[in-house]
Amino acid sequence: MKYIQSIFLILFTLTLQAQDFDLLLKKELITDWSKYPVFPYLIDSTSTEKQWKPEFKYLDSIEVYSIAYLSDGLKIRGLMAKPKKEGNYPCVIYNRGGNRDFGSLVVAHGAITLGKIAKEGYVVIASQYRGNGGSEGKEEFGGRDVNDVTILPEVLEEIQGADTERIGMFGWSRGGMMTYIALSKMEKIKAAVVGGAPSNAYSIIEDRPEMETKVMAELIPNYTDNKDIELEKRSAIKWVDIFPKNVPILMLHGNADWRVKPEQSLNLALEFEKYRIPYRLIMFEGGDHGISEHKKEVDKHVVNWFNRFLKNNEELPNMEYHGR
Repeated sequence: MKYIQSIFLILFTLTLQAQDFDLLLKKELITDWSKYPVFPYLIDSTSTEKQWKPEFKYLDSIEVYSIAYLSDGLKIRGLMAKPKKEGNYPCVIYNRGGNRDFGSLVVAHGAITLGKIAKEGYVVIASQYRGNGGSEGKEEFGGRDVNDVTILPEVLEEIQGADTERIGMFGWSRGGMMTYIALSKMEKIKAAVVGGAPSNAYSIIEDRPEMETKVMAELIPNYTDNKDIELEKRSAIKWVDIFPKNVPILMLHGNADWRVKPEQSLNLALEFEKYRIPYRLIMFEGGDHGISEHKKEVDKHVVNWFNRFLKNNEELPNMEYHGR
């Protein structure tokens, strides 16, 4: 009897362990693009047949999925794009900007934002974050919702063709803040790109007081009682000393950005200098928050950065002072 009980206990333990790794709950391929509002933007209206505009013909070479996965026991929704051709591809985790419905992921992000990277030979995955887009839980604007990002390398382990030894991270605006926080908590990232990223929450609320009253105070738990603690958690410039020195960071910013002033990247770059964090800062003249005036150039910089450190396995920059 004791022998049977022991066997049962072992089998039960193994079942629980297997469940621990079963993070991907849903992976649903998007097939009928005509159902989505983005469709008219993607197709050539001058053609008698419905076909992609020249700049979106890559959609025939990629697959876009709606996904759901577990994070802290919560069901989190997101998107994924990957090449159709079988292979072993490096991965990019994309961190969306905004909060709540503002900036929430839609199918258009899968086709365009994720798709433009996927077409270059990457598996790209993105989270809605908890409390958003049908995800369970409550958003915390850089609190425990960062766990919805840091768990994604484990989710990628369950994706066929995803090389989890080569993972990059790409975040825009609030997604850049999430990237900075995630880099301080995980070791799986080999290269990062941020655009229009806030690095100092104190400066954000000075420039835009409504960000405190209508976003942070509403989303961050116990904000009033723990204001300084919570703002510092979301201010990368306060803890540059714990940034990894083996993750090269590409910082992109428009110098006409009113949402996140360019000083947010400029000042962080100066701190990176002190701690010899490998980085490249590119300021775009007259660029707005999305650097829409230089979009093609931005896209090239993003892909080239990931190609260097994920595809080509380029050596880390020598950050020691050197040369003649």
